[in-house]
Parts: sequence; structure tokens; C-alpha cells
Amino acid sequence: MKREFKTALEKRRLIKFPEGAGLVSRELGAAKEDLDEARDRLAKGRFKYATITAYYSMFHSARALLYHAGYREKSHHYLLVAIEALYVDEKRLLPELARDLRNAMILREEADYHGEFSESGARSVLNSAERFLDAAKHLLARI
Repeated sequence: MKREFKTALEKRRLIKFPEGAGLVSRELGAAKEDLDEARDRLAKGRFKYATITAYYSMFHSARALLYHAGYREKSHHYLLVAIEALYVDEKRLLPELARDLRNAMILREEADYHGEFSESGARSVLNSAERFLDAAKHLLARI
């Protein structure tokens, strides 16, 4: 297990959350709703909000995985740390999906806090969100 994951547990940036298993379907539903909204915003040329909403689809997909594993995050960064440790390192999720999540996180922050966004960035995050949600649903169906 990654050292950063262990440190996050020690510092309570990630905490045990046994109730999470009961919230997995809610998180997947939120991921789907955000994905649909991101598609709509992209179609209307609202690239900033398409980027942000597509990222949140990925966030909820990742959170569904984290909840299923019995943990809860205290920040977006530690959600990524946990996904890498619990799913990528264990070869249950492809590394490129974690890279996509990291990239989407950066593009969302740029759009949200700095007003930096583009159509290509929005499309990229939307495509990543689709793949991430599909992977999460497929993985959770097998567990």
C-alpha cells in the first residue's frame, strides 16, 4: 500500500466509513446525472461548466469506489490517493483512469478558479468521465 495512503489514514485525511457501502448507488446516480448535465452543457457551448460538471461525474464515480472499499475522503486530492492505492495499485483499475482523474481535477480547478477553459478541455474531461463511470460500474458489478 502506498505510503501516502497510509499517511492519509494516520492524519485522518481518509477515514474508515463502513456506511459507505449503502451509498454506492447514490454516488453512481450522481455521477450519471453530472455526466448527462456535462453533455448538455457541452452541446450548448458552455465549456467552463461542461468541464466542471464532467469532473464532478468522475468525482462521484471515484467516491462510489472509495465508499465500496469502506473509506471516505476529506479532500479531492485524497480521493485520488485512495483510488490509486486501493484500485490502481491492486490492478483493479487501469492507471490511465487515475491519470484522467488527475487531469480532470486540474482542468476543473483551472476552469473554476482561473477562468481558463476550452472546448477541447471540456471534451477531454467528458470523454474521461464516460470511461471512468463505465469502469466503476463494471468493477462494482464484479465485486
